[in-house]
Amino acid sequence: MRKRDIFIIVGAIVLAMALGMHLMLGEVIETGAWGLSYRTEGKPPEGPASSAQLNQYDAVYLGNTAEKVIYLTFDAGYENGCTAKILDALKKHNAPAAFFLVGNYLEKNPDLVRRMVEEGHIVGNHTMHHPDMSKIADPTAFEKELLDLEVLFKEITGQNMPKYYRPPQGTYSESNLKMAKELGYKTIFWSLAYVDWNNQSQPTPEQAYAKLLPRIHDGAIVLLHSTSQTNAQILDELLSKWESMGYRFASLEELFA
Repeated sequence: MRKRDIFIIVGAIVLAMALGMHLMLGEVIETGAWGLSYRTEGKPPEGPASSAQLNQYDAVYLGNTAEKVIYLTFDAGYENGCTAKILDALKKHNAPAAFFLVGNYLEKNPDLVRRMVEEGHIVGNHTMHHPDMSKIADPTAFEKELLDLEVLFKEITGQNMPKYYRPPQGTYSESNLKMAKELGYKTIFWSLAYVDWNNQSQPTPEQAYAKLLPRIHDGAIVLLHSTSQTNAQILDELLSKWESMGYRFASLEELFA
């Protein structure tokens, strides 16, 4: 066998071993939609990517699991008459939150956006048009979805938009996470959510509590939709129930301090 052939074979073996080790270490993040597996009541669920995998891209789905702390986040593609009541409940409990908003929301509800900022909440980037970002491979197109919203936010508030990003519908890819990090963004997934987004079939308060109380856990990043009539109705009592369980509420900023 010629020397050249030996080098090719050895090189192929080394490459295969490196790829195998890469996969064994779980470093590859598959493209898909964020989902959760709740295995033990009161304990953090498992996501499709681990905290270690996400951390390399300044992404998180879970906070400090050694502390009774909750990070409240709200997604909104439009205003449904619920946000003012939600803000009232947050103010009553002195609970900071993050609102991930799209361009349409900012354009049509500048007063609510300004109120969020004035009351100490984070307004995060949910993209300008709410596309499936996992299908956007071009870095320029990806950047435009985020930067256009930044410009709009500054026009409304006079401030720079905080660098927190939530992928629309939770769809993502490893390249998306990398691009977001390169733009200075922290990607925020979640460790607790329930089906609150369907306005044609809103859960009852009892159904909401049945999901949100047993599954709460230390370091939870909670996703709620501010379009939900149920959420607006129960939030004050829900926050009281979580407080009675020993939890406090913290800003996303604490995750990266």
